[in-house]
Amino acid sequence: MKTFVLVHGGGHGGWCYQHVARLLRAQGQEVYTPTMSGLGERAHLLSPAIDLNFQITDIVKTLEFEDLHDVILVGHSYGGMVITGVADRATDRVGHRVYLDAAYPQNGQSLVDHAGPAILAARAGARIVDGIELVLFPGNDPLGFFGVTDPEQIAWMKTKLTPHPWQCFEQKLWLHNEAAMREIPESHIICTQTIPGRDMATLKARSNGRVWDINTGHDLMITEPQVVTELLLRVAAL
Repeated sequence: MKTFVLVHGGGHGGWCYQHVARLLRAQGQEVYTPTMSGLGERAHLLSPAIDLNFQITDIVKTLEFEDLHDVILVGHSYGGMVITGVADRATDRVGHRVYLDAAYPQNGQSLVDHAGPAILAARAGARIVDGIELVLFPGNDPLGFFGVTDPEQIAWMKTKLTPHPWQCFEQKLWLHNEAAMREIPESHIICTQTIPGRDMATLKARSNGRVWDINTGHDLMITEPQVVTELLLRVAAL
């Protein structure tokens, strides 16, 4: 049995892993799906203090208070920024990093630096709520970006998506234990259409046979939960 900590991306919450978590648990795995502050069922905790560092701390505290070690830490999309920071700050608790069609930042990069036009486009629909700049509002075509086409899945997601504080995306990630963090094994499960932009990010993992692609939309844990689960179980067996 392995322990998985599944970290969601922008505008999502732990809810987006419901299907994958159920399948992993059915195979005897231990699974945690924390929701970061200000999102999902924790949207009522939205405050000006929430940024990338705050949300990294959300996950670090999950590892600490659940007394988790040797975890397979999975990050989707923006969650790649988060798990990189978590692995840097809690290196002794992380056994494997998995980037699920996720950002793969270098030291000193923000998501804006890393993703460029794609994430800047999301700012076009920004709104200021209680002094906080928020993006990814449901209804501003986020589902087109997330690559979900099934009507039932779309209807399900629309009831759960929440806007995300913009400063999480523009804050730079500063690493303090980078050499040790980079030594933690890593794998990449990506969407086929994003392969061209990931050659350098996946180079080391590819040389170790730890890169897989799925021909589906960006929210692959929703569109292809069975395949994602099978690949995560393959990671667990490495």
